[in-house]
Amino acid sequence: MEMSTVGLGSSVVRGGGALKLAFCRYLFTHSNSSPSSSSSSPTKFFFRKKSYSKKLTRRRLTSNMADSEVKVATSDSTARKMIFQPILEDGVFRFDCSANDKDAAFPSVSFINSKSRDAPIVSNKAPLHIPYFECRLGQQIVKLELPVGTSFYGTGEVSGRLERTGKRVFTWNTDAWGYGPETTSLYQSHPWVLAVLPNGEALGVLADTTRRCEIDLRTGCRIQFTAVSSFPVITFGPFPSPTDVLVSLSHAIGTVFMPPKWSLGYHQCRWSYDSAERVLEISRKFREKGIPCDVIWMDIDYMDGFRCFTFDKERFPDPKSLVKDLHDTGFKAIWMLDPGIKHEEGYFVYDSGSKHDVWIQKADGVPFVGDVWPGPCVFPDFTRSKARAWWANLVKDFISNGVDGIWNDMNEPAVFKTVTKTMPESNIHRGDDELGGCQSHSHYHNVYGILMARSTYEGMGLANRKKRPFVLTRAGFIGSQRYAATWTGDNLSNWEHLQMSISMMLQLVRNI
Repeated sequence: MEMSTVGLGSSVVRGGGALKLAFCRYLFTHSNSSPSSSSSSPTKFFFRKKSYSKKLTRRRLTSNMADSEVKVATSDSTARKMIFQPILEDGVFRFDCSANDKDAAFPSVSFINSKSRDAPIVSNKAPLHIPYFECRLGQQIVKLELPVGTSFYGTGEVSGRLERTGKRVFTWNTDAWGYGPETTSLYQSHPWVLAVLPNGEALGVLADTTRRCEIDLRTGCRIQFTAVSSFPVITFGPFPSPTDVLVSLSHAIGTVFMPPKWSLGYHQCRWSYDSAERVLEISRKFREKGIPCDVIWMDIDYMDGFRCFTFDKERFPDPKSLVKDLHDTGFKAIWMLDPGIKHEEGYFVYDSGSKHDVWIQKADGVPFVGDVWPGPCVFPDFTRSKARAWWANLVKDFISNGVDGIWNDMNEPAVFKTVTKTMPESNIHRGDDELGGCQSHSHYHNVYGILMARSTYEGMGLANRKKRPFVLTRAGFIGSQRYAATWTGDNLSNWEHLQMSISMMLQLVRNI
C-alpha cells in the first residue's frame, strides 16, 4: 500500500451463449489442473468465443492432428529451430515452434495492435540469431544462444542489481510486501530481455505470453524462456545501440502516455491520512515551510469501510470542498481505487456489478469471493469490454468529486488469507475475442492489472476529454505504460531499498 518511487511506466458468446458458456465451464470443471508451480503441466484450454472463425477452428484441430510438425510443439521433443517471419519493421522477427502454433497463438496484449504481431512484412533481411525450442510436459522451452561476452538487462520490474546476467525471475504478478534483492516475482510481468553484445550492438527478446514465464539467464550467454505451450518470441535487432532496440520495441508496445504537467512535480503520499483535516494540515505545513509540492495522495482511509467509489461521511464528509481547498493552494488530489468490491447487497457498486454480470467466476459459474481490505469481495472481470465499460463509467462519475488522478492498488489481483496471495488459477474469465476468449485465471492473471489500468484511464477520458488522465498502477504487464505510470510497490524505509529503487527504475525505463 505505501507509496514509493514513481516511474512514468456479455455473455461468453454472441448467439448460443448458454450452450457455449456451459461448454466453457465443462472445460474447467473436467480438467485435472490445479494451482501449481511453472514446472507442472497445466491443462490447455483451446475454447475461444469465435468458434466460427477459421483460425480458431485450426486451433481446436491442432491437438488432434498427427503430422510431425504439430507433434514437435505439443509433445516432448528434442531441441529444434523455430520458424520465423519478419514483422512490424526491418530488423524485427517473430519466431514460432511451427506454422500450426503460429496460427493457434493467442492474441498479443503487449502490442498496441495485436494484428501487427501476426502480419508478415516484406523484408530482405534474415535474423542473425535464431532460437531453438523444445517441449516438455506441456511447457515450451525457448533457448537463444548469444556470443561470449554478452550481458543481459531488462526483465521488467525486478529487485537486485541492474545487470541481470546470472539471474532468474518468474513473471507472475505478486503482492510482494517487503521484497528483497533475491525476490523472483514482483508486482509486474515483463517477459523481456535486453542483450548487449560484445561488439556494442544490442538485441531485444520478448516472450509474448501472458502466462507465468521463467526467464533464466544463469547459463553462459543464453536467454531461456519457459512457459505453457505455445507462444511466439519476438526479437528486435541486433541494432547499433540499446536505444535503437528500445525505439523499435516502442513501435510494438507503445510509449508512455502523455502525463499532465502537474504530475511531474513533487508528490506527497503515504499510508495514510485518516481525515480531511489531516490532509489540509499537511498541505498547510508544506506552504508554511516553503517546500515545493504539487500533489497529495489519498489512500483507502478516505473510503466508507474501504468500499470503492465512496467517501467516509465523518472523516471525509465533503470531498469537493476538500479538493477546492487543495486546488486553491496549488495542490492536486489523487485518490485510490482497488479492484476488490465489497460483497454486500445494498452497496451500489456491488448491486450494479451484479446486475451487469461483470464478476470473475469460479469454475462452477458462481462469482468468486475473496477477502481484501473491505472483507469479502468480488472482482470485476476486466478481460470483458462489458466490465471495462462498467468500471469506466463508475470512474467518470467519481471524477465529478474533483478527483485529479487515480491510484490503482492491489490489482495483481491481491487476495488475503491465501497461500498464493491471489485468487485460484482455476477461476474463469469470460474474455473478449481479441484478448483470447474464455480462459482460466492462470492465463489472464498477469494482465489483470493492465486491463484495470486501461479501464481507469478510459474512464478519466470519459469525464473530461480536454484533460490528460493520470493513473498510477501497482500491477502491470509489458505495455501498461500506455495507460498508467507505476511505482516500485511496497518497499521499506531502509538503505537497501533506497539503493534497489535506482536499478528498478532504470529497468522499468528499459521496458517503456
